[in-house]
Amino acid sequence: MNSLPAYSGARISGCWTLRSDGSGGGEGSLDRLLPSVSSGLSARKRTTSQCKSEPPLLRTSKRTIYTAGRPPWYNEHGTQSKDAFVIGLCGGSASGKTTVARKIIEALDVPWVVLLSMDSFYKVLSPEQQVLAASNDYNFDHPDAFDFDLLTHTLRKLKQGKSVKIPVYDFTTHGRQKEWKTVYGASVIIFEGIMSFADKQLLQLLDMKIFVDTDSDIRLVRRLRRDITERGRDIEGVIKQYNKFVKPAFEQYIEPTMRLADIVVPRGGGNMVAIDLIVQHVHSQLEERKLRWDMAALASAHQAQPLPQTLSVLESTPQVRGMHTIIRNKETSRDEFIFYSKRLMRLLIERALSFLPSQVRVVQTPQGEDYEGKAFHGKRITGVSILRAGETMEPALRAVCKDVRIGKILIQTNQDTGEPELHYLRLPKDIGEDHVILMDCTVSTGAAAMMAVRVLLDHDVQEDKILLVSLLMAEMGVHSVAYAFPQVKIITTAVDKKVNDLFHIIPGIGNFGDRYFGTDAPPDWSDEEMDEPSC
Repeated sequence: MNSLPAYSGARISGCWTLRSDGSGGGEGSLDRLLPSVSSGLSARKRTTSQCKSEPPLLRTSKRTIYTAGRPPWYNEHGTQSKDAFVIGLCGGSASGKTTVARKIIEALDVPWVVLLSMDSFYKVLSPEQQVLAASNDYNFDHPDAFDFDLLTHTLRKLKQGKSVKIPVYDFTTHGRQKEWKTVYGASVIIFEGIMSFADKQLLQLLDMKIFVDTDSDIRLVRRLRRDITERGRDIEGVIKQYNKFVKPAFEQYIEPTMRLADIVVPRGGGNMVAIDLIVQHVHSQLEERKLRWDMAALASAHQAQPLPQTLSVLESTPQVRGMHTIIRNKETSRDEFIFYSKRLMRLLIERALSFLPSQVRVVQTPQGEDYEGKAFHGKRITGVSILRAGETMEPALRAVCKDVRIGKILIQTNQDTGEPELHYLRLPKDIGEDHVILMDCTVSTGAAAMMAVRVLLDHDVQEDKILLVSLLMAEMGVHSVAYAFPQVKIITTAVDKKVNDLFHIIPGIGNFGDRYFGTDAPPDWSDEEMDEPSC
């Protein structure tokens, strides 16, 4: 981490505080900051925890939609290039942590920001603890109430750009709901909670530590307003809980961690001077971490190199070459283009299936004789299409794989930077256990295919269980994918040698999606540029 400039601990004009010891020796000497002590605290009358996410992330119960593109988060080797920038927000209950987080997100004005709340990581209560919680005698403000092991594991994976599953805590039953939320790594992660600085391993994951310092009277008034109006509690109960549990917990566990903060923000979300300072620092960090793809270098990196052994090209029989002649012909009608493309897709999928692992299986024929055959040796087969052109290959996969699961990824080229950007993602549950057939109709530079493979890897799919299938590929795309991901099997019906200055395959096939769907390609179309998903 690049630390903030070293300033004294004095407040400047009463607006903000910078501390030079925020990431120094005090942090390294911690084991767990807080001792294990059990005490009582009345249960909070919340329904479920919220793993908050601001636009441009739109989440539903079944899928995640990214309304702004995510640029590459990996290098030409296919490995993670820079970790996400993690901001830790700590402060007392009702201090305004969430408000500060949202103000930072608004001021940052960058896509791919995740807001992660500690409320999602309360421990599941035992039967004895359930009884205490029902009588308002369980301490939800003590460090022992949080699952720090799960929280640290989750934040570490998010920082690495990988997908994670976030528990949804139900404060009515004091347990976790069956369905967890899937969250994908981001450029910036804002992690907020009353115990954000209460664990050594967590502190090591934070690139910036912010403490929201709000007057205790203001925090009490906010709790009164919130608990009475939103949770139906009476004023006496709220005050009793605050004096007996919340205030002592703040003084014993939360306030001492203020010394670990890089920045102390008085007055919470209303302190725009402090928020502007934070945003400026984050912007400078993001600029340093920015990965710029050199497409020209990518194009020339593998010239004159033999095609990789992981590539399998469909045998160029007169039938296959004849179908290529038809679909490459610019005069071919849309109906014929679709018909012969579908024939090639079926052959391509059948060829891809031959690379899946198999095991010997003996069955008995109707004549009562044993037959030694083969059967798929794996848990499941899942197809993932790179929208929109890759979606046209789904019927061929469904025709030969009964009950196959389908996922979708939308990747588009940023016309200003030339980089691929991830815009949309919907993958089946537990895809990490599957063999995945990744489908795209054309691959020129390999940029979109590389991003799609990286997405699958970040969802715990094993590299050697990924099969990339494409009707037509350029040598550049083949080399790029094989170099970054040498265990991915690549299957295609043909490989063309060249890519022009606009990264179009030469001689190529044109814009497959436009020819298939009957739409007009823009003047600057790219072989790997897809439109909005049709689902």
